[in-house]
Amino acid sequence: MDIQQPLALLGGLTPAQFMRTYWHKKPLLVRQAIPQFEPPVGRADLFALAGEEGVESRVIQHKKGQWSLRHGPIPRRSIPPLKTPQWTVLVQGVDLHDDATHALLQQFRFVPEARLDDLMISYATDGGGVGPHFDSYDVFLLQAHGRRRWRIGRQKDLSLRGGLPLKILANFVPEQEFVLEPGDMLYLPPGWAHDGIAEGECMTYSIGFRSANRAELAREVLMRVADEAGDEEDSPIYRDPKQPAVDRPGDIPAQLQAFARDAVQRALAQPGGLERSLGECLTEPKSNVWFEPAEAMQMLEGVVLDRRTRMMYDDRHVFINGDSYRAGGRDATLMRRLADQRFLTAADLGRASDDALELLSAWCETGWAHPDPQP
Repeated sequence: MDIQQPLALLGGLTPAQFMRTYWHKKPLLVRQAIPQFEPPVGRADLFALAGEEGVESRVIQHKKGQWSLRHGPIPRRSIPPLKTPQWTVLVQGVDLHDDATHALLQQFRFVPEARLDDLMISYATDGGGVGPHFDSYDVFLLQAHGRRRWRIGRQKDLSLRGGLPLKILANFVPEQEFVLEPGDMLYLPPGWAHDGIAEGECMTYSIGFRSANRAELAREVLMRVADEAGDEEDSPIYRDPKQPAVDRPGDIPAQLQAFARDAVQRALAQPGGLERSLGECLTEPKSNVWFEPAEAMQMLEGVVLDRRTRMMYDDRHVFINGDSYRAGGRDATLMRRLADQRFLTAADLGRASDDALELLSAWCETGWAHPDPQP
């Protein structure tokens, strides 16, 4: 992607300008971000997805002043009648299940892949919404069908209403108000409170981003570092030939504490170990993601990544679906191109080594990628 090219998606801004001026800083309303937008997933397909196992979905209803929440799978008979107002169906990760939705998500890859999360679709009847709330992550709200009225504000009072199944702000103070129609889009940075109410039947596509919690990220990375340390051959065993007799047996020896501290420091000091573990964490598929192995392999004339595959890289590694590979030279350039553009042409493969071709074939066999006959 040319990050210096103005985009209608961003209201004529270049990706570089948007990231510098708006990202994580202030909202942006774009009228006709995608002119004449036709939603790739309609109401019937969305309801069908909501009923599937392994698809994260919810139904939220506001009835007689009371909020209710039900988690999926949600069979069609459990979805309220279309003429009933004030209910919403939300389906997460639609990009994992539909190629056209996945392609739509790719338009936002001017943000690092490590931050891009998923595309959620919400369908609402008249008056439907999820209440005033705030998110800890950036979000683009693309109106796909019908109209939705958004009220937003820089909320200082983050207290929540008690006794509800949803996190709804107790004292929402809106500062701006917009009505979005199909093709319009609203960007909101983290922490901006917002409340979207459907005006008639409507559908909104939400492009969300990952915001790592420091403690959770540390736990995930350290678990992988620990697993790798556990594979160390000829690892020293703790010895204490000078340990004296003790009259306080419950007291942990300082020498043992130092031994443990040294073990952890050595594990973290392994060249590239921390970076490798982080890359594996960032590309690990979600628990509800699985791949279908190829039934029969064919000669590779091109390769395209499966829509569910997550692939990234750093200076020394390539990461794909939780696995890591050391990469250097021409093959590293090739694999980075695959991560960036998610496909390789026949010309690209013509420059690949036998080892790289073997690896690509293995990924195709597992369903992480697919042979692409296009030149």
